[in-house]
Amino acid sequence: MAEILLSEAEKAFIHHGVQDDLRCDGRTRLDYRPIILETGLVSNASGSSRLRLANSDVLVGVKVELASPLSEKPLEGRLEFFVDCSANATPEFEGRGGEDLANEICRFLQMSYMSGDTMNLAELSVLAGQQCWVLYVDILILECGGNLYDAVSLAVKSALYTTQIPSIKVATMDGDQPELELSEDPYDTKRLDTSNVPCLVTLMKIGNHYLVDPTPEEESCSSSGIVVAVSVTKKITAVRKIGSGSLLPESLVSMLKTASEVGTVVNKVLMNKLLEEERTGNPQKVGFMR
Repeated sequence: MAEILLSEAEKAFIHHGVQDDLRCDGRTRLDYRPIILETGLVSNASGSSRLRLANSDVLVGVKVELASPLSEKPLEGRLEFFVDCSANATPEFEGRGGEDLANEICRFLQMSYMSGDTMNLAELSVLAGQQCWVLYVDILILECGGNLYDAVSLAVKSALYTTQIPSIKVATMDGDQPELELSEDPYDTKRLDTSNVPCLVTLMKIGNHYLVDPTPEEESCSSSGIVVAVSVTKKITAVRKIGSGSLLPESLVSMLKTASEVGTVVNKVLMNKLLEEERTGNPQKVGFMR
């Protein structure tokens, strides 16, 4: 992630604010910045979303395609993630500067979704052992304003929530060779159950305290932290240590407990935003794609 150079006085100011539970922007240690969400912005995608978490801006598009299932999971479909760090997001992403971060986010998202409780991938199976739906999740980081893991996960869950999968029927032809018939009705689709899809919660340790949703300045003051994938039922599906510093066992246990509680709240807040947007159904999107 982008490293911001701070003076010793600025670092001391941030440290004292975290210690007093009053951060530079007025938040407490466990407060998130405002979340702005739009869905359905990319017309040629099966599902899409754009999410802003303060200055972090993420666009996600989901495309569904038929493919052969994996040999070790013949009765399931699959998700594939791809992250692109735009050079406009931060100067550090110019050239191939953002590849390492993109690969890290991809791997951790894949790990977070591996648990069988997150999504029922059997719903994506079309013809057992032969055909299944593959969801290609393309993530574009437009602006980097801190806490990218959380912003990306929220945008991905929103895009998956809006994804429409075409209805398909299996017809038997001569020679018992099955043939797939795609519905001609564009509205004959089904939605995925994303209620248990995890959100990522990043906790950074500054001094003797830890905080959520760090700004770039706060990230520069921290030497260690964790990213935790949490479902709405408080289940932790993946954990990743970040930073070069160490964490005491008791600190790690406390951070995991806090991440579980915060993650549950974040999941509910996001779901309320999605339901509200679906209910209002405002056709005048303000995103740049329309």
